[in-house]
Amino acid sequence: MGLSRLDNLYRQVILDHSEHPHHHGTLDGATSDIELRNPTCGDVLQLQLELEDDKIKDIAFSGEGCTISQASASMMTDAVLGKTVAQADNMVEVFSELIVGDKEVNTDILEDAAVLEGVKQFPARIKCAMLAWKALHKALASDDHTAEIGELHSHDSKEGD
Repeated sequence: MGLSRLDNLYRQVILDHSEHPHHHGTLDGATSDIELRNPTCGDVLQLQLELEDDKIKDIAFSGEGCTISQASASMMTDAVLGKTVAQADNMVEVFSELIVGDKEVNTDILEDAAVLEGVKQFPARIKCAMLAWKALHKALASDDHTAEIGELHSHDSKEGD
C-alpha cells in the first residue's frame, strides 16, 4: 500500500473515532472520576472508570474537544477496557513514549491508538492526543482512583502532571 493511501487510512480511523466515539457517555457505577482541561485549546475531558478486582470493568468519557482529543479518548477506552490497572498504566507509558519520546516502542498493545504517532509532527496537537491518557494515569495513580478537576500543563509525562 502506498504511503499516501496509508496516511489516508490513518486519517479515516481518526475521523471515525472522533465522529463515532466508543464508550462516550457517563457511568452510573463509576469508581473513578476525573476531569482534565487542556488550557491551550480548551479541550475538556471527563473520564470515568469502574474498577473491579484490579481490572477496568467499564470506562466512559465525555466532554468537548478537537478531533484528535476525542479520537484519542475513544481509542484509549477501547484499548484499556478489561485490562488490569498495571497493564493500563503501562499502556499510558507506551502511548506517551510514542507521542513525545524518541525511543522505538512496541505499539501492538495500543490497538488503534498507535495511528496517533503522527501527532508528534504537530507539537501543538500533542496535548490534545495526551489528554485522555493523562486523565487515565491520574485516575489510576490516585489511592482512591479519583482526582480533582485539573489542567493538563505539560505533555511530558515525566514531569508528573
